[in-house]
Amino acid sequence: MSLSEHVVDALLQKGWALATAESCTAGLISAAVTDIAGSSAIFDRGYVTYSNAAKIDMLDVSPEVIEAHGAVSEQVAREMAQGALAASEAQVAVAVTGIAGPGGSDHKPEGRVCFGVAVEGHVQSETLEFGAIGRSNVRASTVDHALRLVLQITKQ
Repeated sequence: MSLSEHVVDALLQKGWALATAESCTAGLISAAVTDIAGSSAIFDRGYVTYSNAAKIDMLDVSPEVIEAHGAVSEQVAREMAQGALAASEAQVAVAVTGIAGPGGSDHKPEGRVCFGVAVEGHVQSETLEFGAIGRSNVRASTVDHALRLVLQITKQ
């Protein structure tokens, strides 16, 4: 069974729906879930919020938080996840924002991705440094880790 199948199965068992808020993956998490037959029972909606304006307009991310911490930050990932949860019918939301590359800076290097997961009354975030492994590899690793976070939260 694939990771996506495990996520769909876990959400079905829990009776939960999923919402996604994606920046650097631009819908790849949503695609990975909806590639699975029967995912319509657990997938509510996905937001692709590549620009800061989209994060602010669609997910109610605070412009001040973006200004203070940058779009690639745990603070923004948390607000993205909370915004997706609030604007959906889902019981869990996962959010990602990062530097897929090529490029980056000393302060925000290529391969840095911030994750947020929100459920009613709880939000968590973390940052992973995938390194300069190439744009497609960073994005694939991000999808994999985001699905693992959703799976983990269904077990709590």
